[in-house]
Amino acid sequence: MPAKRNKATRTRISNSFHNPNNEGLVRYPRGGSKMWQGFQNHAHECILSRMCGRYASFLPPDLIARLFGTKNPLPNLKPTWNMAPTMDAPVVRRHPDSGDRHLDALTWGFVPAFTKTLKEARRPVNARSETVTTSGMFRNAFAKRRCVVPAPAFYEWQTGPAGKTPYAIARVDGDPMAFAGIWEGWRSPEGDIFRTFAILTTTANAQMAPLHERMPVILEKPDWPAWLGEEPGDPAALLRPAPEATLRTWRVDKRVGNVRNDGPELLAEV
Repeated sequence: MPAKRNKATRTRISNSFHNPNNEGLVRYPRGGSKMWQGFQNHAHECILSRMCGRYASFLPPDLIARLFGTKNPLPNLKPTWNMAPTMDAPVVRRHPDSGDRHLDALTWGFVPAFTKTLKEARRPVNARSETVTTSGMFRNAFAKRRCVVPAPAFYEWQTGPAGKTPYAIARVDGDPMAFAGIWEGWRSPEGDIFRTFAILTTTANAQMAPLHERMPVILEKPDWPAWLGEEPGDPAALLRPAPEATLRTWRVDKRVGNVRNDGPELLAEV
């Protein structure tokens, strides 16, 4: 079903953060032959399906930079309450040369470095934590290019007799969540580098299980250095569900499922 993007709301997306059969695979409509086509028009072309994720990303870049201690020039990103696959999102990474944390705009939908053409790319938006260390698509990025994805809230759809009902999820303490992510840089034949990312998922905790069997991996602040490779540690040990009572959930309007809808009213409780 073609996605649309408007001004103020979203509806539903089943299995928003993960499809266990294909690791969050998202396929996009066929476009032209230019490398960036289909990504530049991402907000209008995203397919709403079982494997398409959604979250809010409205924090100002300068606030994210202060929270995560990044040191590079700030990216120019507009706030959105309806972040969808193929959109550019703020991502915190460790610079491979300086070791400093950088805040950059990366495209949501992972393109492995070995991809021959973007037209053929699968662009998964999620990676299963249970298989990320062994998956041919993700294991190299997990070993060398882990990142943090800031998110004030995300959305999940509960399936019931009356259909699918959207819920918003956020931290109880009001802090933004830090999703565990992996990123990759794909180089075109012309030498251009296209940087993308995916969000890691794990088994839902007891609080989230009534909404969905999966949830994003949420990193606590003391774990950021080990995840980003700044300190020794086992990053695989961090791939676990959020502790109970970390999150709160509330029902939101079904308009949130339409990617054309955007605005703070999408997070309003109904």
